[in-house]
Amino acid sequence: MESSTQRNYLAHVPGDVTFGEKIQQPMYAESIKILQLNVGRRCNLTCKHCHVEAGPHRPESMDRPVFEKCLQILSQYPIDTIDITGGAPEMNPHLPWFIEAVAKLKRRLLVRSNLFIMLEEDYRHFLDVYADHQVEVVTSLPDYQPERTDRQRGKGVFEGVIRVIKELNRRGYGQPESNLVLDLVYNPVGAYLPGSQEALAYEYKKRLADQQGVVFNQLFCLTNCPVGRYLEFLVRTENYEEYMTELINAFNWSAVDNLMCKTTLSVAWDGKLYDCDFNQMLALPVNHGAPAHIDIFNFDQLKSRQIVIDNHCYACTAGAGSSCQGALDEG
Repeated sequence: MESSTQRNYLAHVPGDVTFGEKIQQPMYAESIKILQLNVGRRCNLTCKHCHVEAGPHRPESMDRPVFEKCLQILSQYPIDTIDITGGAPEMNPHLPWFIEAVAKLKRRLLVRSNLFIMLEEDYRHFLDVYADHQVEVVTSLPDYQPERTDRQRGKGVFEGVIRVIKELNRRGYGQPESNLVLDLVYNPVGAYLPGSQEALAYEYKKRLADQQGVVFNQLFCLTNCPVGRYLEFLVRTENYEEYMTELINAFNWSAVDNLMCKTTLSVAWDGKLYDCDFNQMLALPVNHGAPAHIDIFNFDQLKSRQIVIDNHCYACTAGAGSSCQGALDEG
């Protein structure tokens, strides 16, 4: 679904109260603590919930000059975390070089991988690339029941992901007293909000240890954002109005205070800058006078920029809130 079509759907919300009207004031960034790089939309999977609409035939891929500019910025400014996502980041040919280079900065470095890709011979070496450079690995596992995960991500994906987790566990990932971090991401399979992150984390750890013999560090609960394939699912199943109503009714002011866009800057594969990965997929670049491309990066202007909002922002402010680091308000 084209980004303009998605924006047209999102322009209409139940009750006609837009997100901007709800919060009644502009939102501003407070810092840049996280530089998130979406290094491409090519992926070996075609997950039903993917807001990126990634897949095997997507051509978008970050080239070396954009990586080099990101490395220059990270070397120059005190940005705490480098967060690499995709598509399947491993399918970008420049990723091993970038990980080796950026790891020398001694910042927090994480990669969001589907893991399933590392069953392929051409990508198995990433198991060691990640371990050698102490990269935090984050992967989506929508359910601890194989059939429910496969329903969202594809037949056989659950079993494949567990196989790779076992290999990561053998290298020390997720193990007690290890500095190799493996985190899982839960998001609902259907058109509903996630439950308690704390309760789900307990259940995941017990079920996966007992039934699959694997361990991990944290579970992050994400609310499905009505963007990309998930929006298509909502429209196709005639659940859009009901789901948006649920998001709006669950609006939480405490989540607004902790939104990830206030401390994150998202870099697209082509170097364009966005307030978050969802805005990137909706083609809503940074605005209000802030530099909108990595080539004209200005730390002082971007760290306090006005954030571009739209009605999909209701997803990040519903219930306990949602971010790339999980729930925002578990208190």
